Amino acid sequence: MTQDLIAGIERQLDTLAAQSLTRRRRTADSPTAPRQLVDGRPMLAFCSNDYLGLAAHPRVVAALREGAELYGAGSGASHLVSGHSRAHALLEERLAAFEAPHLVDARALYFCTGYMANLAVLTALGSDPSAMIFSEALNHASLIDGARLARAGVTVYPHGDVAALEAQLIASNASAKIVVTDSVFSMDGDLAPLPALLALCERHGAWLVVDDAHGFGVLGAHGRGALEHFGLRSPNLVYVGTLGKAAGVGGAFIAAHASVVELMIQRARPYIYTTAAPPALAHALLASLDIIESEEGAARRAHLNRLIALLDDQLKLKRWQRPLSHTAIQPIVIGGNDEALYVASRLHEQGLWVPAIRPPTVAPGTARLRVTLCAAHTEDEVARLAATLNAFEHQLERSAA
Repeated sequence: MTQDLIAGIERQLDTLAAQSLTRRRRTADSPTAPRQLVDGRPMLAFCSNDYLGLAAHPRVVAALREGAELYGAGSGASHLVSGHSRAHALLEERLAAFEAPHLVDARALYFCTGYMANLAVLTALGSDPSAMIFSEALNHASLIDGARLARAGVTVYPHGDVAALEAQLIASNASAKIVVTDSVFSMDGDLAPLPALLALCERHGAWLVVDDAHGFGVLGAHGRGALEHFGLRSPNLVYVGTLGKAAGVGGAFIAAHASVVELMIQRARPYIYTTAAPPALAHALLASLDIIESEEGAARRAHLNRLIALLDDQLKLKRWQRPLSHTAIQPIVIGGNDEALYVASRLHEQGLWVPAIRPPTVAPGTARLRVTLCAAHTEDEVARLAATLNAFEHQLERSAA
């Protein structure tokens, strides 16, 4: 019978392989950066979410080292037992102040990961079965799973469709209404219509939960993210920011009205029942925030925007599709899984690390390359990527003809 169990698993794996859906890990032998040693080979990476190039920044690394000397390697327990250190408290105070221009009576709560933060906010706000979660069709898997775990009902509205969402809100008699959306969609790079969504939520007495994983640190004059980018402020906002992407370290936070955050502390199981992140990470994040807020942070964001414009100017694609994106996420939709894998492998042969993204992460028939740009890339490196992609597409076009 044990062999039957193993055989069943192997059939599932064979099915994935037959559909070109097998995922593969690569092992980096050097710090996260555009130029990495990967599986023992030098590569130019266009796949990291380290948008500002802070993951290996000397000041952040030094702060992590200092944090370990001050607080040790681990936290030892959950936040509500004994794991809440001074480093965590200082980080939460700093994050609350950072997002305070956009939130009323702001308070922040630090989590080990963005996945856990999203599970926490939706299960806590959606703990009543008479509540309703209105979820964007292209939301990240963590938001989808958070909605599934909540006791509230769930309805999905079409991507970016404010009119459809309004019709759903009008038709709903839920005791609490929770609209949840990514700010920057992780596989397309486009922005949610947050001003229209917030106006809708304020009219209908709904919460607007914004997962700003790919906007925090990058968008806005001071790097405060999508809320700053759009100039938003409201007590209806519940903001989730990720600290393992543009901030370069790890973890995430929820920022909202102080009462909302207190509810998370009292009711959010992903916060209550997990060991706190190492305090050294929180200490390092204070250095990251210093950089994000500084002139250096502004210069890194400006350089990143120049790289985005450069790639847009130099890519000349006909066979593949490029969804409009003004963010660091630059998708190239190829279509079939096999062709996407083929192009990614050809790029890899040229020393360019660009991942092929396939279902179920994206819809069937929309397999793509997910190019991500970083402030640590140079203009010459981005030009090299564009020229290589143009040449590969031209070769495939000629072969098809």
